Amino acid sequence: MEDLNKQIALKFDQYPPEAKSALLALRAIILEVAAKEVTGLSESLKWGQPSYAAKRGSPIRIDWSEKNPDQYRLYFICHTSLIATFKELYPDTFHYEGNRAIVFTIGQDIPNQALTHCLSLALNYHKLKHIPLLGG
Repeated sequence: MEDLNKQIALKFDQYPPEAKSALLALRAIILEVAAKEVTGLSESLKWGQPSYAAKRGSPIRIDWSEKNPDQYRLYFICHTSLIATFKELYPDTFHYEGNRAIVFTIGQDIPNQALTHCLSLALNYHKLKHIPLLGG
């Protein structure tokens, strides 16, 4: 999974260098968590964004936009309880956008331990969704 397929590589190459670097670092964290937590992670483009899905998880997408050039986002399915859970567990750790995204500023230090936990919850969502705060 470490190597980018051609379609994904082309997408990352479209980002400005700083955004590309930040998104590739985020991708590496997602892959690291997935390697420990799940089998069969798939990487594809969904809605033109790099997307990561595990069989028993909720898809995760990442992206950068010209509309907010200093930011990049980690997206979750909005009708899950993921962002609500993250807000309960990490109210001051992340900047949230509604019930669908965690927003990062390019160049900021990533709270790796908290992010790893959030990604683990997302990648295992369908096993955890019946547990209060997703077992967090």
